[in-house]
Amino acid sequence: MIIIKCCTIQEKIRKRWHFCCLFLLLACGHADVKEDKTARGKTLAGKFCQSCHLLPSPDLLDARTWAQHVLPQMGPRLGIFEYMNQRYPNNSEDPNVGRSFYPAEPLLSVEEWGELIDYYTSTAPDSLGAQKRGRPLRADTSVFRVVNAVHVAGGRTGQGSQTPPATCLIRYDSSLQQLLTADINRHSLERWDAHLEGLPALSTGGAIVDLVRRPEGFLACNIGAMAPNNALAGHIDLFKAVGHGLVSDTGSVYDGLMRPVNIAGADLNGDGKEDLVVCEFGYIKGALSWLENKGTKGWERHVLRSVPGAIRVVVQDYNHDGLPDIWALFAQGDEGIFLYTNKGNGQFTEQSVLRFPPSYGSTYFELADLDHDGNLDILYTCGDNGDFSTILKPYHGVYIFINDGPAHFTRRYFYPINGCYRAMAGDFNGDGQPDIAAIAYFADYQHQPEEGFVYFQQVKGSVKGALQFTPYSVPGTEVGRWITMEVADINGDGRPEVLLANCSVGPVLNKGMIDWKKGPPFLVLGNRVSGEWGVVNKRGK
Repeated sequence: MIIIKCCTIQEKIRKRWHFCCLFLLLACGHADVKEDKTARGKTLAGKFCQSCHLLPSPDLLDARTWAQHVLPQMGPRLGIFEYMNQRYPNNSEDPNVGRSFYPAEPLLSVEEWGELIDYYTSTAPDSLGAQKRGRPLRADTSVFRVVNAVHVAGGRTGQGSQTPPATCLIRYDSSLQQLLTADINRHSLERWDAHLEGLPALSTGGAIVDLVRRPEGFLACNIGAMAPNNALAGHIDLFKAVGHGLVSDTGSVYDGLMRPVNIAGADLNGDGKEDLVVCEFGYIKGALSWLENKGTKGWERHVLRSVPGAIRVVVQDYNHDGLPDIWALFAQGDEGIFLYTNKGNGQFTEQSVLRFPPSYGSTYFELADLDHDGNLDILYTCGDNGDFSTILKPYHGVYIFINDGPAHFTRRYFYPINGCYRAMAGDFNGDGQPDIAAIAYFADYQHQPEEGFVYFQQVKGSVKGALQFTPYSVPGTEVGRWITMEVADINGDGRPEVLLANCSVGPVLNKGMIDWKKGPPFLVLGNRVSGEWGVVNKRGK
């Protein structure tokens, strides 16, 4: 009996061992299949995703955002309009896009598309990590403080009505000594004198988002419609200057543009007439183009790059050959900064200077010597969260790329700011070193509304090229949602002020307790380095 019992036990052990071995073999086999599928998906991503833009790493977004928002938008670009009974959104019925915009046949099989999806969703994190700030934000009013008069608040219009502020432009003109603002909904160009007293507003017939000063007045960039669209409804208008006033001209200077957002003037072909470079942001379609000034014959459009997302342009003679070159920032897909070198007679060569993943949401750049070596560096921001990946991203913020060779730039500084929309350099505290002012339109208003405006003061006496900044918030700037800003010395004391435009409308990720719709259409941050600001004294505050 003992022998029989022992044999029975041994038999049970053998059976369990065989079962365990079979389970492990099946598990390992399943893991190998899963690993092979993910590896094939990675290869497919490198082949197809990288054909349109910089290859995005899965860890740039969480798995849910990849699966539910981003990849369904990418499918039609590869000829895939449906997957697993899910119909993907596309613009094939838009007359400005059409079915011919998309591939006639799928570029990869349904199985391959599933493997590509699996690569991103299985290797992406469940959530993105928190911001990593080397220096925390500290409240400070030693350089800036809010100086707006109370009567500016409440969204005043030229007709005296009260509407939520949706300011999309703020610009100070020293020759007129006027502050100019525009509103998305009211379709007006409003004027304010040096004491922030409202002057008669002008009807614009649309949202003005940029201005270029000319001897006869302003060329105004009318976006057409702010909401994403592909219509050729944007145009450029002329507002003539008469004395210290402005009058709207009849008709547009040039129309049929795809949501133009930024313009710059320069004689690009050397014929003695000022031409225009236009950022046509568009949506699914767009372009960077330049308008050749034909004098009495009007303008002729030349396309430099036929893709959407052109958002910011700077015209500057980079190679010192006497010809104006073009720097352009693209968002909306193939993001990056491109240099168009002027070869004369209206001919340009394109060079990719910096490229960013499409989830960055590039918003702004400017050229400035930030490390004191005599060369222009790149100050860059990213933070557009109004697209398909509407989550807070720890890589949004302010970047500095140092000029270390011909058209070669290396990242040397980063400070995270959720939803950063613009950063502008200037010597705000008068110590001879460039500082930075930055705004965020998609800030984390629920947990840290103070990051809506951040002032970076360069550390005095820091080693040349060290790029050491102390970040500050300014109490009172939480009253608005800042979409754009201006740096200008509007009281003539030699120190620049910062002007913030409150656009209280639009999608919000983490809304806080403050109602921006009750805030002012704009905010003036007075520079206190040289004393109290003139308007503050005039108002008795």
